[in-house]
Amino acid sequence: MIAAMKPLATPVFDDAHLARYTGGDAALRDELLSLMCDQARRCLAIMDSPPDPASWRAACHTLKGAARGVGAFALAEICDEAEVQSAAAWAGARLAVERAFRETERAFGTVD
Repeated sequence: MIAAMKPLATPVFDDAHLARYTGGDAALRDELLSLMCDQARRCLAIMDSPPDPASWRAACHTLKGAARGVGAFALAEICDEAEVQSAAAWAGARLAVERAFRETERAFGTVD
């Protein structure tokens, strides 16, 4: 079962994780969050109609890494689960990833 369909023990966004890398620089934080969101949109576009399983896995894996890098651990966890889904489950997995991304974007919006 994809993680978005069950409660997550993982935080949506760990601002303290990102702060360790940015040194509290708000402009750098904002730039990194924006880059992660751009990457998520690109990966979701690939996940809409992946030409093959390798493309699906690459999109999930890329987004998982981008999410982990900024502290979006819930999104990363869902991407990790989506990465190993069979083609028959891709539509549901993509929806779970998109929902997690939207929740992550909302969490980013609450950062001061």
